[in-house]
Order: sequence, then C-alpha cells, then structure tokens
Amino acid sequence: MLAGGDGARYTMVGLNPGGRLMSRLMTLDDLDTSSLRAKRVFVRVDFNVPLEDGRVQDATRIEAALPTLEALALARARIILGAHCGRPQGHVEPALSLRPVASKLWELLGSSVRFVEDCVGPVAEEAVAALGEGEVCLLENLRFHPGETAGDPVFAGRLAALAEAYVGEAFGVAHRAHASVVAVAEHFERPVAGRLMALEVEALGQLLSSPATPFVAVLGGAKIAGKIDTLHNLLPRIDTLLVAGGMANTFLAARGHDLAASLVEHERLDTAREILAAAEAAHTEVLLPRDLVVTDDLARPTRIETVAADAVPAGWLAVDIGQWTRRAFAAAAREAATLFWNGPLGVFERPPFDAGTNALAECLATAAGFTVIGGGETVAAVRRAGAADAIGHISTGGGASLALLAGKVLPGVVVLEAPK
Repeated sequence: MLAGGDGARYTMVGLNPGGRLMSRLMTLDDLDTSSLRAKRVFVRVDFNVPLEDGRVQDATRIEAALPTLEALALARARIILGAHCGRPQGHVEPALSLRPVASKLWELLGSSVRFVEDCVGPVAEEAVAALGEGEVCLLENLRFHPGETAGDPVFAGRLAALAEAYVGEAFGVAHRAHASVVAVAEHFERPVAGRLMALEVEALGQLLSSPATPFVAVLGGAKIAGKIDTLHNLLPRIDTLLVAGGMANTFLAARGHDLAASLVEHERLDTAREILAAAEAAHTEVLLPRDLVVTDDLARPTRIETVAADAVPAGWLAVDIGQWTRRAFAAAAREAATLFWNGPLGVFERPPFDAGTNALAECLATAAGFTVIGGGETVAAVRRAGAADAIGHISTGGGASLALLAGKVLPGVVVLEAPK
C-alpha cells in the first residue's frame, strides 16, 4: 500500500501494454469507518459458488469476503449484500437461489444473515429498512433480473436507491460491466474497494509490475481461447512457461505431433505457433509435456498408459501429464521466485487423471517463491493437497485474473479508482 498526498492509501498495480497505470484504488481502509455507523452500505460480493441439493459445496469465495464484512459490522454499518450465482439469463431459477449462501454466511459470520427474496422492489426496500446497526442482509440472485448483465441504468438506479455507500468486493466479475459492478458504483461520490478487491488487484498487479525472477507461469485447462491475450502480455515478463492440459495438445499438434483422439483446437494451430514464436523472440523457455497419460475411453477407460508425447496410439486420447513431465514441472516450480498457475494439468474432474494437477499442488506446499493461483479447479487442487496456506495469493477470479494479466482495463476496478 502506498500513501497518497492527501493521506489516503492506494493500492497500486502494474502497467498495461500501452503504459497506462491500470489502477490506483480507494479502499475501505481509506474511509473513516466511524462515518459508516447506521449507514446503508451496498457491498457487491462474489458469491458465485457451487450449489448442490440446496447446500454450498465450496465456500472459498464467501470466506474471502469475511474480512470486509466483519469490518463493516464492527463499524455498525447496515450491510446490504448483492451477488449472483450461475447464469439464469434474467429469469428466476430456484436451483440458483442464494438462500443456501445466506445460511452458509450466517454460519461463517457467527451472526444472523437475513435472506431477501428479491434484490429490488418493495420486498428489498422493506428488508433494508428493517436492518439494524451491524446487521447483514443478502439480496436474491441479481441475475434473476435481465438488467444486471445488460448493465441497465434503471436497474442500477433501483439497487443504488437501497444504499448510502458502495463497496466493490466482487473481483470475480470485475471484468464485466454489469449493473451492480459499475453502474451502481457510479451513483456514489466515493465508491471504494473492499479488502479482497484491493488484495486481488495488488497481488496480481505485482506480477505485471515487479515480479521477482525467475518468473514461471503454468497454464492448463482445455483451450487456448481466453488465454491468448494473457499469454502475449506475460511472455516478455516470464522466464519459463509451462503448458499442460488440453491446451498443451494444441501446442504439441502445432509442432507436428499426432494427438490421435485427444482434444485439439485445430482452428488455433496457427495461434499456438505464433505464441511459440513470440516466446522464442522474448527468450522465454516453453516446457510442453514430453510424456502423456493416455486412455482408450475417457468415460469408461479399460486401458490407461503413459506414452511419449509424439506416440499417442490411434483412437486414444491424452488425459494427463506423465511422470517425466511432472518432475520437470516440479523442478521449475521449486526454482521460481514468482509463479502464476491457472488451469488444471489434465482431466482433473475424472480421477485418476487428476494426478498431474495434484502433484504440482503438492510441490507448491514446499516451494519458496511467491505463488499466485487462479481458477476454481486449480484452487481446489491446492486446498486438497494441503498447500493453500503456503500460497502467496489465491485468486477468487479466474476470468478476471486472466483479463488483468492480459493488461486489460477492468471496468469493475476502474470505477473504484481514486480521483485524479
């Protein structure tokens, strides 16, 4: 954190490719919290969590917001939480109701959380009016209204009318110009970032502005699409790029290997070649899998083998990295002073094809460098390996973190910038 000339503390992050300072945030800690007593504070949180049978399956994102919520409760603010879950396309879907999230938050906070069955209108207005000092209410899924994803100013105005102050805490959707993320904040003279938002921007910005070297990036997942801009922006900054998962198949195919029935983005082969050429020009080492775990059938495997990356049997498909590649990746991770990892290294959701991902996660438990993890499956692997406490920063926003690292301007961050 840096001190501004007016005494405010700003969170600074790195430069985008055009050289613009991406953000200098006003944060919750810049406020005189005593001024929030009895004030209605709208907090846009990211509670987009997996739900099953009416229960929260992973509370990571809820837990990450607790420091901000506890600070507001201590300040005796009247706390209004806005969030979304899933993609209901502007319609009410009972399976995506945030009611189970309210129950989980109650459990984690150790104090009551009121659930409000709509986010605007009389039901919401009455619930907010009934809030006492330090009390919390969670509004129903914002995306049940089409105005949320459309960035509708009328919908934003109805949300803003509920509150007297705004805290942006939903980094996971900061790359979306949705109503509650941008348009609502614009209704307030001094919208601020919550502690999680500030931490996310600061930690990820460090990777762009002043990463300790050697800087290693690990990118996995199914496809190159969505990571192209991130790759191009990171290549001049990183020393070693480790590529695995389905996207590695496309890179291997671009180098002339036959991946048989494996997932390959054939329409991205030229893109993969361009990235490899850019890496060479930037003097960035690229490690692709040298051996692969392959199977004859993903859904009902009868045979599982490890083969060289250029020897996938006809009709078989690659589902994980092999032992040699695991050792090479682990060695690079141990030597890294800075490491960023996004995306599983194999078909993580189908054990035993999660072995490569789990092996790298276990390695990070003893790695000495500053490590940043992004993406739900990657975070799950690190937690399961017992390595979470050893990670420098676990990001709650997979897509948002990739966008920030691509040097893109995040609308949900820009709206929280300090006045120039």
